[in-house]
Amino acid sequence: MKMIKGPAIFLAQFAADAAPFNSFDSICGWAASLGYKGVQIPSWDGRLFDLKKASESQDYADEVRGIAAHHGLCITELSTHLQGQLVAVHPAYDAAFDGFAVPEVRGNAKARTTWAVDQVKRAILASRRLGLTAHATFSGALAWPYVYPWPQRPAGLVETAFDELAKRWRPILDYADEHGVDVAYEIHPGEDLHDGVSYEMFLERVNNHTRANLLYDPSHFVLQQLDYLDYIDIYHQRIKAFHVKDAEFNPTGRQGVYGGFQSWADRAGRFRSLGDGQVDFGAIFSKLTQHDYGSWAVLEWECALKHPEQGAREGAEFIKSHIIRVTEKAFDDFAGSGADDTANRKMLGLS
Repeated sequence: MKMIKGPAIFLAQFAADAAPFNSFDSICGWAASLGYKGVQIPSWDGRLFDLKKASESQDYADEVRGIAAHHGLCITELSTHLQGQLVAVHPAYDAAFDGFAVPEVRGNAKARTTWAVDQVKRAILASRRLGLTAHATFSGALAWPYVYPWPQRPAGLVETAFDELAKRWRPILDYADEHGVDVAYEIHPGEDLHDGVSYEMFLERVNNHTRANLLYDPSHFVLQQLDYLDYIDIYHQRIKAFHVKDAEFNPTGRQGVYGGFQSWADRAGRFRSLGDGQVDFGAIFSKLTQHDYGSWAVLEWECALKHPEQGAREGAEFIKSHIIRVTEKAFDDFAGSGADDTANRKMLGLS
């Protein structure tokens, strides 16, 4: 069995204009001081990372990796969650998602999609330059406005949406394969790939592409009441990245899964700092270890109540305490009697 690596931290929720969160060097120093061993980089945040430069210059990629190493850190993955979202956007969300793109393509859906595809491809190439084998992203969504079948969905609507989603991602997946990088989709509400069934619908349309893989985040499954442990048993061969994020679901007589349009603090389902929610991380780390997941456990901090710096400080030790040092021998080896084929045959009455 492989041993999970960590703890690591996703920097997206911590990047800011004030030190130590405003440069890659200083935020790495902060993360290392908390006990983290790896960082996942949001590729869209120019305060920390220049994606264009990283895709074009091996010297710059080596420089970034060197900064991390100076602080005793590894780079775990690059993330294009925001750009991946823009690979496929239903028109109902055009205005809301335009802010994820550079100003010159806003208001032009076709140009925005072209830009997003280029961004994801650049991140794949930059991942290769950084020596990474997995890349974290979102799938985007065309069918999401129709997730609840009222009014009744017309025949073929969802199939057409997934056909188009696969058409847009297939060239990206082929590009990823050329560069030896797995695309790890975070299965997430708001994306067309939001549970196992929808992921399988997509996978079928990209011919079970070897690079169409998964980022596992149990918090999103708590909020939609999906069995996050069974999910590991089903999809463990496709899990290439892991966000360690907690959540809780406390339905009442007034609200349930849909949340009643309430703020995060007032929803029945909400994200929490590690250890404050309902996710059984002991079982998750056991399942992933059993299934030979040997990549990183990355804190993604999101909480409706706790300060992010407290969440980050507590999260490092939380992850460290859950990583299982895999055993090199069976617990009952002390009672072993050795291997003897003659004795075995005698015990079976075959002598």
